[in-house]
Amino acid sequence: MDEPSAAEAAEAGLPDGPILTGPAHAPGMRGRTYILVILTLVYVVNYLDRQILAILMPQIQTEFHLTYQQVGDLIGPAFAFVYAVLGVPLAVIADRANRRNIIAASLAVFSLMTLVSSYTRGFWSMAAARFGTGIGEAGTGPSINSVIADLYAPAERASALSFYTAGLNIGLLIAFFGGGWLSDHYGWRVAIMTAGVPGLILTLLLLLTVREPRRGLVEALPDSNPPSFVSVVKYLWSQRSFRWMAIGTSFSSFGGYAGIAFIPTFLKVSHHMTQAQVGVALALLTGVAGAIGTYLAGVFADRFGARDVRWNMYVPIVGGFIALPFAPVFYLSSSTAVALAAAVVPATMGAIYVGPAYSIAQGLVPLRMRARSVAILLLILNVIGLGFGPPVVGLVADLLKPAFGVDALRYAMLTTILTGLTGAFCYWRASATLKADLARPAQAAA
Repeated sequence: MDEPSAAEAAEAGLPDGPILTGPAHAPGMRGRTYILVILTLVYVVNYLDRQILAILMPQIQTEFHLTYQQVGDLIGPAFAFVYAVLGVPLAVIADRANRRNIIAASLAVFSLMTLVSSYTRGFWSMAAARFGTGIGEAGTGPSINSVIADLYAPAERASALSFYTAGLNIGLLIAFFGGGWLSDHYGWRVAIMTAGVPGLILTLLLLLTVREPRRGLVEALPDSNPPSFVSVVKYLWSQRSFRWMAIGTSFSSFGGYAGIAFIPTFLKVSHHMTQAQVGVALALLTGVAGAIGTYLAGVFADRFGARDVRWNMYVPIVGGFIALPFAPVFYLSSSTAVALAAAVVPATMGAIYVGPAYSIAQGLVPLRMRARSVAILLLILNVIGLGFGPPVVGLVADLLKPAFGVDALRYAMLTTILTGLTGAFCYWRASATLKADLARPAQAAA
């Protein structure tokens, strides 16, 4: 891969500096915890609106007469492709404009489109509503990551981003528990409608109480003009560690998104659990155990990364191998109690790669590339993981159904172990050049 030209390096602007420096708290940073909490709540609502469909899908599948592949299409591609692709131009705007306003507008749009989902009458109208939800949610991730990077120094950034990322687990907790209970008592339409309301309230709170932070605030970095998008792509693609990390997170998320899509149905058809029981079980697994694992992954990445930055890649590798022997027990056991007990470890490790990956993606680039760096990472991750994970696993389940009946999902989900191992291999490859790649922004500017 050719190195960036001198002109491209100069255009990239001033660098973030080394990924690991001591904590630097700029004056006026006492409110950063409040901002982090508000932005985390945005992510909670994001995942609530995005994934509540999973717990409701058995009812929707019955009413709309859907195949497993159509279920996967609704949860995956109908949302993923527009979410991933539109995130890039919105990140270009975020690197140039007020990020707080972009987040608020995006939050309002996807909350409204969630409300619209409750009025759909079939596959295509639901797909259109999911498409609209993806449009709204595309504007939140890159802007939020960029803001958090301005508030937290590199040495504590993985912890802050993992705290924010744990919002996905809390969103899943609310989606599974609340969605399961509401759908059992009032139907899936009321559950979706209820999920859309909190985002509208949070939009007002965000606009009234959060101000746009100065870029580079915590590191006292001078601002610069944003480089062109082509320069950002060339700069990122020349970083071998970024390429391997992006592919690794894609394969890690492949199984995760497929699990969110089909595990509720799997527990219902293979273990005969009610909708409410599935909601409680998955709320505890993904919401509580998952949130603890997601947050602690960032803490460990920061702590061990202070000695060797490659621990940002080693943490998801170690977590993946710890979870490996428990996944087959969860999918294959005929005992509901044994299956749920085995699921605790994989659920805890399910999203541990996200915080460290977000942190590294922003440490690899100069100041005005941060939003686009995250957007490009999310583009690759969501196109592969969310765009293909649910529909491919759904297709495998449809193909296996004539031979295995209701247990087809057991064996279809079991195939995601391979994608998890592939992700671990990619993180190992990323670690090989991580130190050198993190030093390149400073060297290019010098």
